[in-house]
This record gives sequence, C-alpha cells and structure tokens, in this order.
Amino acid sequence: MNSYELSRAFTDWCFENPHKVKPIHYAIFFFAVEHCNRLGWKTNFGFPSQMVMEAIGVKNWRTYSAGLNDLVDFGFILMMEKSKNQYSSNIIAIVKKSKAPTKALDKALQSHSAKQGQSTVSINKPLNKEQGTIEPTANALVFSFEGFWTVYPKKVAKSKCKDKYQKLKQIELEAIHKTLRKWIEYKPFKDYTHPNPLTYINQKRWEDEIPTTTEKQYPKTKEQLTLESVNAQIAAMEANK
Repeated sequence: MNSYELSRAFTDWCFENPHKVKPIHYAIFFFAVEHCNRLGWKTNFGFPSQMVMEAIGVKNWRTYSAGLNDLVDFGFILMMEKSKNQYSSNIIAIVKKSKAPTKALDKALQSHSAKQGQSTVSINKPLNKEQGTIEPTANALVFSFEGFWTVYPKKVAKSKCKDKYQKLKQIELEAIHKTLRKWIEYKPFKDYTHPNPLTYINQKRWEDEIPTTTEKQYPKTKEQLTLESVNAQIAAMEANK
C-alpha cells in the first residue's frame, strides 16, 4: 500500500460516483493518507478530530463528522474506535479498495487529452485571409516589449516607449527582433551613444543600413581626418625645404 495506489483507487471510485462525492471527502481522505504516511504506514492510527479540522479548514464538527462517516460508508476508512466528541481521537485504518473501477476514468482522461491536443492545434493554425490577420511567427511572439527593453542600452521614458511599441505592426516587430542586436553593436566612433529608445521607435531606426565593421575598428571622425590632413601638409612642406 502506498500513497499513489490509495489516491488512484479513491479518484477512480469518485469518478464513478460523482453524485456521492463532496470536497470534504477529498480533504479528509487525503489528509488521512498523509498522516498515515508520516506515522510510517501504521495499520491503525489515531485521527484526532480537532487536528484534522484545523488541517483541512473545517470549523464545524458536525460537517467534519458527517464527511468522515461517509468515507467509512464508502469503504475507504475503517473505524476501529469512535471518538465521543470533537476533542477526542478516532482510531482508524485506511482501506484500499482494490476493486475500484478504473476503465471509465482512463477513457475520460484519454478523451480529454485528445481534445486538448486538437484544441492546441486549432489555436496554432493561422486565421483565414478574409479576416485580414497574419499568422504570428515565433520571433515576433518571443520579442515582447520587455525583451526589447532589456536589450536596448538606454532606459528612458519606458511608459511612452511601451505605448509606441505595442502599436507597431507585426512585420516591424520581426524587423526589430532581427536587427536590433547588430544595430546596438555597431558604433560609428568610439564614444558614440545610441539614441533614446523612443527616438529609435519613432524614427524606425531598424530600417537603417548597418555598415559592416570589425570589432573595435571604428570609422575615423571628422576631427581625426582634419588632424591627419594638417599633419600631412606640414610633412610635405618640411620635405620640400
């Protein structure tokens, strides 16, 4: 006897007798199984009413007593010694009903799994073109605003950015997901800072053409080019002397 066998037998029986079962029956029975397990699977064990009522959240002793008596009548609990009131302890034994029917529950679970699978397939199908919808791609679904916000280097005006971002078309979300990381990695010069995220969205910067540069090889700035030109002129003048 173990917890799985007891719970399986009980749920099989409950499925066949839904008109008899109440939530309190589940609560009492499964607490009895847990308590018996903690006691090392004793054949007979004390089952104090007050302790059980507190554990399962039942305040009315008559409600609890009626539920326990039902389990005795159902054949899942054997009453070895009955308590006189709510402050004394019952002595009970858990009975495994090995003849509890299982086929109906198994069929019901298999049927539910099949229907669930069909439902999932229907959810994944694209809507028809007459409705003017586009089947969402995995990339677009994964790249939520929070994903964008996490990746983008600047964290400014989050609320406004979120409003704008959520109004973007799906094809724009796909473009962002595809290009954003490369766009962030590209820096035209060493001290370059990217625009605020709201500017990025408003100006559709994902449409920018990104030059291919190797890491840490930045294009020369205007100031660098001017300085090199002056130095070259000075070197030429000195060479002609």
